Amino acid sequence: MPHGPPEVGVGPWDGPRPEGQQYDASLLAEGDRRNVVDRYRYWTVEAIVADLDSRRHDFHVAIENWQHDFNIGTIVRSANAFLAAEVHIVGNRRWNRRGAMVTDRYQHVRHHPSVAELAASLHERGVVLYGVDNLPGSLHLETTSLPRRVCLLFGQEGPGLSAAAREACDATFSIAQFGSTRSINASAAAAIAMHAWVRQHADLSGDDAWRG
Repeated sequence: MPHGPPEVGVGPWDGPRPEGQQYDASLLAEGDRRNVVDRYRYWTVEAIVADLDSRRHDFHVAIENWQHDFNIGTIVRSANAFLAAEVHIVGNRRWNRRGAMVTDRYQHVRHHPSVAELAASLHERGVVLYGVDNLPGSLHLETTSLPRRVCLLFGQEGPGLSAAAREACDATFSIAQFGSTRSINASAAAAIAMHAWVRQHADLSGDDAWRG
């Protein structure tokens, strides 16, 4: 984690008020203690989403939701950090938002009753569905070229991808491990997979990547 000031955010705006529709009058008056980068201090949620929409990446993230897994929220938070195009929740409509730390406010979150319906919706838009699980015959993430327009599908902690998910995927890939455990945490796997896409496809030459 980066080291920063002990108090999150900034206090009330000091000086003449800035002009622009992106600013939230209440935040200017009371301070902005949200966990957002400096670029978005005092901005409304709607203005932040609009700016993110102008820069979103081409990959999507999907999570199966059959057990209200705590990892779902954490995966959504990582999807926000890596600027996924959309997040898709498959299965139960209600999901555990605690780990998202309100980052779902800045993401487009879609619901699909089944993986088959998710796959059909993605294919209509030219997006392929890649599952992430250490299954026999899976591609190796470390040597795989991920498609630019891809949806990364993650299963539940423990069982991994469901049988229906495995059937619907265009391909699956696994993450190399070297220890005694057979799997890594679902949210950790999701962050690794998203960062792999970023390393292959994101534009790292400008100011869009926040590095503190």
